[in-house]
Amino acid sequence: MSNLKDVLTIGRYFKNKFGEKVYKVPISISGFTCPNIDGTVAKGGCSFCENDSFSPNLKEKKTKFKLNPKIEENPYLENQLKQLEMQFTATRDRLQNKFGVAKFIVYFQSFTNTYAPFSTLKALYEKALSFDNVIGLSIGTRTDCVTDEILDYLVDLSKDKEIWVEYGIQSFYDDTLDVINRGDSVKNMKYWINRSKEKGLNVCGHLIYGLPGESQEMMLESFKQTVELDVDSIKFHPLYVVKNTLLTNEFRKGRFTPITEDLYIDTVVKSIVDLPENISIQRITAGIDDDTLLSPNWCRDKHTQMKKIRLALEKEGLNY
Repeated sequence: MSNLKDVLTIGRYFKNKFGEKVYKVPISISGFTCPNIDGTVAKGGCSFCENDSFSPNLKEKKTKFKLNPKIEENPYLENQLKQLEMQFTATRDRLQNKFGVAKFIVYFQSFTNTYAPFSTLKALYEKALSFDNVIGLSIGTRTDCVTDEILDYLVDLSKDKEIWVEYGIQSFYDDTLDVINRGDSVKNMKYWINRSKEKGLNVCGHLIYGLPGESQEMMLESFKQTVELDVDSIKFHPLYVVKNTLLTNEFRKGRFTPITEDLYIDTVVKSIVDLPENISIQRITAGIDDDTLLSPNWCRDKHTQMKKIRLALEKEGLNY
């Protein structure tokens, strides 16, 4: 193992920077949605999105109220602030008891977490930063849902805190984005990622391998273009099919075949081998083990995936 070169995982990045482990606490705030769901840019969401399936915290309490940046006031804000505190406290206590962790980043994970009135965003972000032992925020969003006002505000927060913006890229092919009903374009994604980097923000890009019609060469090209944007971190996800999505119909009609485990692992390993040393990795795979998963079955067992990817990386002289 000593001959292997360490991959810069986000855990190693935080340990190097803060001298101890830092854990991200995922948060799902009711009322948040997406312009790709509410009809602003498209309807139904991305083809793979079941809207709730990746967000177990949202299943606790649903609301019909949905945010968007144009509403004048948010009558649900007090409830959202309470929800934020309850979720953070429960996860923080569990992590402290289990791992003795002392530093946390609040990760606004579900839906589009800049798609709300600016006053709501400020209230939620500042509440999150007020919790004991919180050193920063990570904000999951889309490139068509940020503005200079939001980015400048985050830059201001970043003077004292660790601030990350996580953009769902998925693919840098417009044809693929159309097929998955993404409602965004390559040109727009690159513009706002470049804008975020110009302002000095930490940017994490999410890529999905196994999107409809994409070859390995296309997946690796999207990876290459992500790296060329000088992002600070990358997440890799396999595309899997869950119930009640647009992709469900395509899969059941035989029009979509999920990526094989071997091809996924090979593509991720090829990507990591070519990854510049200064770019960290926040995720190398994902899965879901419940009755909503239709395919592929290998996505049920994330631990086995991780083990296989680690072994494949060891053969390349890398320690994940």
